[in-house]
Amino acid sequence: MDKARLTLDPAFAIGAVDRRLFGSFVEHMGRCVYTGIFEPGHPAADADGLRTDVLELVRELGVTLVRYPGGNFVSNYRWEDGVGPVGDRPRRLDLAWRSLESNAFGLNEFMRWAELAGVEPMMAVNLGTRGIVEAAELVEYCNLPDGTAAADLRRKHGVARPHDIRLWCLGNEMDGPWQIGHLTALEYGRLAARAGHAMKRVDPTIQLVAAGSSKADMPTFAAWEATVLEQTYDHVDYLSLHSYYDPESQDEASFRAAAVNLDGFIDDIVATADHVRAKLRRQKRINLALDEWNVWYQSRFTEPEDRPIEDTPALIEDDYTVTDAMVVGNLLISMLRHADRVTVGAQAQLVNIIAPIRTTPGGPAWRQTIYHPFAQTARLAHGTVLRAGVQSPTMSTGRYGEVPVVDAVATLDERSGRLAVFAVNRGTEAVPLDIDLRAFPGLRPGQWIRLAEDDPSIGNTAAAPDRVRPRTEEMPALDGGRATVLLPPVSWHALSFTPEEKP
Repeated sequence: MDKARLTLDPAFAIGAVDRRLFGSFVEHMGRCVYTGIFEPGHPAADADGLRTDVLELVRELGVTLVRYPGGNFVSNYRWEDGVGPVGDRPRRLDLAWRSLESNAFGLNEFMRWAELAGVEPMMAVNLGTRGIVEAAELVEYCNLPDGTAAADLRRKHGVARPHDIRLWCLGNEMDGPWQIGHLTALEYGRLAARAGHAMKRVDPTIQLVAAGSSKADMPTFAAWEATVLEQTYDHVDYLSLHSYYDPESQDEASFRAAAVNLDGFIDDIVATADHVRAKLRRQKRINLALDEWNVWYQSRFTEPEDRPIEDTPALIEDDYTVTDAMVVGNLLISMLRHADRVTVGAQAQLVNIIAPIRTTPGGPAWRQTIYHPFAQTARLAHGTVLRAGVQSPTMSTGRYGEVPVVDAVATLDERSGRLAVFAVNRGTEAVPLDIDLRAFPGLRPGQWIRLAEDDPSIGNTAAAPDRVRPRTEEMPALDGGRATVLLPPVSWHALSFTPEEKP
């Protein structure tokens, strides 16, 4: 049996773990909002109609940031429709998903939910069918205390204190022909620069995210980023990227190695952004916001124009397996590995829509398999990401050639002294992993949390919500500063080491 080796040293640091990395996404799509986070009349709903059972799962998940209200939805959304007395709000046709939008849940309801969930909002503005004025007025409504028309309107709506939203997306996937108001890179870059300039005139303290490529295989990829950044570099703080992985659109081994694709996607965008920085002779570096990512069985998706207009249709409610959970855990490893530049993340989406949390209208909420690696990584990954030296046997993939079977990353929490190792076995055979901790004298083994099943194709359901869950056991003792664990096939692991107790 071939062995994998992981060598760690505190001297080889990548960057700090930004807590914004553990974000999620709530879009007015399908049942994410309605019967997801918001369901008046549900047995678990509070006085505002917010599902408290879902709120409990969101807090347990460890989500730190939530992007809202889209997504494709935002490119045809009038934010004014979702504020003020609910009875006065218009019922609209959402062009993105060809759904009926009641607007019973809007901006102020979301901010109330975000406060209860303990998450930072990441607000998106519509640059598809609207523009500079509407974006600036939304910042004014949200962030100014009083004395202006938009700020006073918020107060009239019963919200005395500003929402103080710090992070703003300048549109969504504007490179995509499917996007309402799709633009060329130059058109979008010029519009985003003007809108961003106006928004920062309203509140100079906000941070802005320019829309990058919606996927790595877009025909405009890299050229889009270069053109957009040449127009917006002085106004924006982040560049977004989106990346989804479909188990059924590639061979199984390539899907299990999906993080190889994400690594390359990130590296290419960093190179492009730094090229523009050099070209423009600027000092600041643009960081990345991976504000849509997940496993998505996209080949099963029915396009909006092929469906009738519905009210709250059940869209892309994928059921996830252990294999899917391993891939999600590996994508988180990739994000941590790029912590010096990827500092914002948002897994899409939070509830029902390709989500870690599922609900039944009027019924229970439960954790999908992909819930667990996210929750454990968010809980354990603190401090500094360390560069992991991994030696591993390889496996063949149709898309990426030979790739390492074992992938890993580690974080060191300087305050507590705890070292956390996150590892996956992407292969179909068990692999021993030897962890070399000789550079960390004084550490003792802690807990070993693993997600693995004899059948990696199983998942959780409303009837069996805990069929797949993490198992926790004590780590084996260190031998000469080394620890060895056996990684089962298609599995995800979090291993912790803590300082020895002083006498």
